[in-house]
Amino acid sequence: MNCTMSKRFHLNTPLLENVSMSKQLGTTVYLKMENSQPSGSFKIRGIGHFCQQLARQSRGVVCSSGGNAGMAAAFVARKMGLPATVVVPSSTSQLVVRRLQDQGATVRIVGKVWDDANAEALRLAKTEELTFVPPFDHPLLWEGHASLIVEAAASLGPGVKPGAVLLSVGGGGLLCGVIHGLKDVGWMDVPIIAMETVGADCFNAAIKAGKVVTLVDITSEATCLGAKTVCQRAFEYSQSSELTIISELVTDQEALHAIQMFLDEERVLVEMACGAALAAVYSGLIPRLQNQGRLPTPLGPLLVIVCGGSSINMEQLSSLKQKLRS
Repeated sequence: MNCTMSKRFHLNTPLLENVSMSKQLGTTVYLKMENSQPSGSFKIRGIGHFCQQLARQSRGVVCSSGGNAGMAAAFVARKMGLPATVVVPSSTSQLVVRRLQDQGATVRIVGKVWDDANAEALRLAKTEELTFVPPFDHPLLWEGHASLIVEAAASLGPGVKPGAVLLSVGGGGLLCGVIHGLKDVGWMDVPIIAMETVGADCFNAAIKAGKVVTLVDITSEATCLGAKTVCQRAFEYSQSSELTIISELVTDQEALHAIQMFLDEERVLVEMACGAALAAVYSGLIPRLQNQGRLPTPLGPLLVIVCGGSSINMEQLSSLKQKLRS
């Protein structure tokens, strides 16, 4: 063990005010910069917490991932002195595979989408007696992710409450963690704007169907949102009268435009999955929700979770621009 187990793996990330977004929306916009975590995304909060609780005596960990959960699992395993196997679908870029290998993980490429990779990870956990690290569907993950809201509340200071929290949804782990955090700090009345891209919209599809559904395929370029089925707990929260969750979709083009705008404004490159949340600001969705009476006018400070992402670099960005030219 080359790490004291009481030590947490995640960082307390900056909460930045974005002046141009604030000007655009007529309310202060705060960015919770999860892209600055050591693994590149918020996932390290939950996965670090999970591994501390369940993987100390492990022979090794195995995780299925479109990239970010795998990066977090590989980072945490390396710090704990454990072997890590990460199973990724074939849609995963070479960039992510290389970054996982740089963290010391063994990478296996299985199937077309995350669900295929997940089935293989579960098989390996059983046959090789490894600790299975779920990427989004586990109470310990949500407990870990909740620290993000607790930190944001501490940064904002007493008496300051957001008008809304804006985030992206893939399998629903971040959403469940944020709700956990809102409970912890007494912000359960704060609306959540939950964003997905068209073609990676399992949460929105579940809300429309009134039950958890499985998408036929992932057709969005935001492959890190690419779970075909949202976790049951996230769906249950969407049906709860105690919470306001507004589920909205943007196109891949809008998400791409958002990451380019964000790169210009904040000098930070985030992946398409994160662009889904940012697009709610840049595409004019927030004022539209206010006009529809679904968000209050005036709106209190907007807390945007910049979930980050490890599957992007300038080459990937150029390739996305080529693909999404319509």
